[in-house]
Amino acid sequence: MENVKKTALFGAHEKAGGKVIDFAGWALPVQYEGIIPEHEAVRNAAGLFDVSHMGEVDVKGPQAFDFVQNLVTNDVSVMQDNQVLYALMCYPDGGVVDDLLVYKFDNNHFYLVINASNVDKDYQWMVDNKGSYNVELSNISSQVSEVALQGPKAQEILQKLTDTNLDDIKFFFCKRDVKVAGVSCLISRTGYTGEDGFEIYASNNEIETVWNKIMEAGKDLGLKACGLGCRDTLRFEATLPLYGNEISKDITPLEAGLGIFVKLNKENFIGRDALVKQKEAGLKRKTVGFEMIDKAIPRHGYEVSAEGKVIGIVTTGYMSPTLKKNIGLALIDAAYTELGTKLDIIVRNKPMKAEVISKKFLTKNYKK
Repeated sequence: MENVKKTALFGAHEKAGGKVIDFAGWALPVQYEGIIPEHEAVRNAAGLFDVSHMGEVDVKGPQAFDFVQNLVTNDVSVMQDNQVLYALMCYPDGGVVDDLLVYKFDNNHFYLVINASNVDKDYQWMVDNKGSYNVELSNISSQVSEVALQGPKAQEILQKLTDTNLDDIKFFFCKRDVKVAGVSCLISRTGYTGEDGFEIYASNNEIETVWNKIMEAGKDLGLKACGLGCRDTLRFEATLPLYGNEISKDITPLEAGLGIFVKLNKENFIGRDALVKQKEAGLKRKTVGFEMIDKAIPRHGYEVSAEGKVIGIVTTGYMSPTLKKNIGLALIDAAYTELGTKLDIIVRNKPMKAEVISKKFLTKNYKK
């Protein structure tokens, strides 16, 4: 694994026996003990993830609000200070540049968290669309490390390490300058697992202290170090999209079923006109959930067929560790998206029977 970037926690992963892989140019653990036990720890107790590979962009200036409002699909005007919003950035044709979290510190200061595989592309997109907005953009990704503590016992564990009352940090809100084991952190009640939890940002030289202290605080509460493997199974069960799977430059947010995060009644944002037209014309493709009837595990990229013709593709598929079922998400011809519709998933050139089901595979356990 030459020429891969290492997070500040690389040594901690090696010590803990993490199986490190190259993910989007980063050396990161895919698992420690195993995907299933780590997945179950997050659903039943807590898991700690190194997500330092994520990108962070600071947006400051008198027109920071106007710039971000034009950049993303969601409506930033509804945000309070220290609130977090999920949104997407789109190309003029409606395809997705990336999905992201928008942190609003105040109208003159926003903090955008973007996907690791897209950091350079996303930042360039922001710079290219800065236009005449009076804002300063800073790609601070290399200066920031991040861990995610997720699961029903996340608050109990983290509360041991801070005097800040974590009950005061509501779902999709954040607090700056929180001392965690003496380290100054930005904490938000957000995550990518469908469980309650926190994302904790700190400087590169202090993140290992945070990691070690959290692991120590959770050792008697079922906390496990977790890798990217279960991060994907967890987000999938919670029907949270992954860039390159459910959304991409060729898949619009509306096709992905993310219309709730696309405010077409906003005055303007990049891609709005194309998305308005797509909605008015009616979607030709939609994302559905499905369950395998035949014994087979669906995988990303498998073709989906019905009535003898290819109608789409599997975006994500797994044997769900929580539900113990082989399920998936697929982007298919809108004519075949009714619940109960029978489909064929092409597994190793063989059609295997499946059925369209609700995408709400799992009830999310967020703390409101």
